[in-house]
Amino acid sequence: MTTMRAVRTGAPGTVELVEVARPTPGPRDVLVRVRACGICGTDTFFVQAGGAPLPTGTAPLMLGHEPAGEVLEVGADVVGVHVGDHVVVNPMAAPSGLIGTGGPLGGMAELLLVEDAELGRTLQTVDPAVPFSVASLNEPMAVALHGVNRLAPTEQEQVVVFGAGPIGLGATIWLKLRGVRHVVVVDVQPDRLATALEVGADAVVDSSQEDVAARLTALHGSATNALGQPRPATDAYLDAAGAPQVLQTVQATARWGARLAVVAVHKKPVDLSGILRSELTILGSMGYPTEIFDVTPQLAEHWERFARIISHTVPLDEAQRAFDLALTPGAASKVVVVDER
Repeated sequence: MTTMRAVRTGAPGTVELVEVARPTPGPRDVLVRVRACGICGTDTFFVQAGGAPLPTGTAPLMLGHEPAGEVLEVGADVVGVHVGDHVVVNPMAAPSGLIGTGGPLGGMAELLLVEDAELGRTLQTVDPAVPFSVASLNEPMAVALHGVNRLAPTEQEQVVVFGAGPIGLGATIWLKLRGVRHVVVVDVQPDRLATALEVGADAVVDSSQEDVAARLTALHGSATNALGQPRPATDAYLDAAGAPQVLQTVQATARWGARLAVVAVHKKPVDLSGILRSELTILGSMGYPTEIFDVTPQLAEHWERFARIISHTVPLDEAQRAFDLALTPGAASKVVVVDER
């Protein structure tokens, strides 16, 4: 086989399943047969834009930075990796450029070249008992774990997660595995809130139907802000939604000394004047500086719990349908493209 199939951006809103050259691994590389690759918001951004933005327009972009698969070939100088190993990949460690987000390699393909293959840095083995679709959650669950690490909650604290998408659900799982006493998930979609309860949330709030402040006070008790105004006794918040209403709600409900970790990308300006009344500490959370393979053992141990995050698995042959689902608001939570041939 001299070629393979791979997914790249097409016209705005579309993807193309194209034939490209089969990668040839060098002595320090590993060739992975990709079995599953998740779709995330970064992928949909590039698809909506029609590719990677350039000064002269846009260029087609190889997609996929959440791959999991099986080792097909191992370079002679690679240590500790064997043909047949199930692996996940660090897309940020590729020397030729970020996998699926601007570099020449994409993880939504039949094969993926892992350059300078090194266990614990560029790739990691996964228990074969874990379905490939669940293993592909390794990268987004690292994002979620970093957000929780930035928030640094204690076991006795009460935490609110805004957004019951994949990152918010992942953060909920990490918070409960960490032993956090009470975790509330806030969203506007009943099916996502139901999933939040399934993965371990202690309570959920539909912010389109309920008064968030009143509900949190009922759940967490009463406290005050710096001015002595009544507020819920919630200790910390995590924003995995990226909506302006989230920051408005946090500023309106935060008690004195509360913390907020922002994992989501905000695309609209927000008013932060309310931080004065609560002395709110806002913590940015970006990517996974150290967490990319910290998550892998627990993902394997609790894979059935993490599997609930996946709403759809779609064959590689139907990549356009997978992206149509991911691009349609409310149609899907987590879409994973799979190749089981």
